[in-house]
Amino acid sequence: MKFSELVQRLAGEIGSYEVSVATDPDLTGLSAIEETLPQTLSYIEGERYGHHIATTAASALILPLNAKLQTQACDRGLAWMAVKEPRVVLAWAINCFYCPCQPEAGIAPTATIHPTAHLAPDVAVGPNVVVGPGVKVGAGVCIYPNVVIYPGATIGDRTVLHANCVIHERSEIGPDCIIHSGAVIGSEGFGFVPIPDGWLKMPQSGRVVLAAGVEIGCNTAVDRPALGTTQIGRNTKIDNLVQIAHGSKIGENCAIAAQVGMAGGVKIGHRVILAGQVGIVDHVEIGDGAIATAKAGVHSSVSPGAIVTGIPAIPHKLFLKATAIYNRLPDMYQGLRKLQKAAGTRQDIDK
Repeated sequence: MKFSELVQRLAGEIGSYEVSVATDPDLTGLSAIEETLPQTLSYIEGERYGHHIATTAASALILPLNAKLQTQACDRGLAWMAVKEPRVVLAWAINCFYCPCQPEAGIAPTATIHPTAHLAPDVAVGPNVVVGPGVKVGAGVCIYPNVVIYPGATIGDRTVLHANCVIHERSEIGPDCIIHSGAVIGSEGFGFVPIPDGWLKMPQSGRVVLAAGVEIGCNTAVDRPALGTTQIGRNTKIDNLVQIAHGSKIGENCAIAAQVGMAGGVKIGHRVILAGQVGIVDHVEIGDGAIATAKAGVHSSVSPGAIVTGIPAIPHKLFLKATAIYNRLPDMYQGLRKLQKAAGTRQDIDK
């Protein structure tokens, strides 16, 4: 594909842009800026990565609206297009070259489909899939090998269930969702009641409901509650190795990174970002637009729009001030020792 042709394909999506096509190379694909190849398109997100322009083997670049970077690209004789959001345009450009594998519609001979299950005519069902009683599978659904769907589950149109994921009973997965390999949707919540002899298992009779466009990463678990529902809102994206406990409610357009763990009954608003390894105690509420930075331990509710950091989580700006003091503690301690010595009250706290 000629670079100029690619620009024309993208023009309707990206709005205003600047372009240099003094050369109009043929492009065979895309490559990462650290691993560029000839006849590929790559991208520079900002000046931090601008030094790659001097050495890149790529034939064309997606650049930010930055005159310095554009001049560097011109000096190298590279074709380029400059846009406000290079990463967004990169995603659209990848779609012009990359087509993920899509099995043909049909049911593999080794799949086991219960007679009471209802599958749309155009679904693709891979080898060793098990579909239980009363399951409903919508149009255009793709089910990869070894997926197990328990009784009464519903799978919405165009949803993709990758190999070895498990959908438990009565779970409802909306249209255009993606469930990645090893994920478990609707597993039993961790419900046990203490009794004199140990623990009484609380039956988990609820279910999990995923709205449209939800994506669940590999080896993530979304548990059903004893009563009611665990809910994940429209277009929320969840990374690998995340634990979402029974009865949690997650809003729309959230992003939850790897190894986040939340206890039961957590309520998360819309557009919330949880960075890697955030931990949230039970029944905490996190307001719309809030951000918890990596490894934050959220022990109390978070206001809308707030950014929290640390264990336990505190406002991010306060955390930065506390960290600055923490780094000065050795010097402060030495100063304290001198004051104690001068006052004759020094204690041997080194031990």
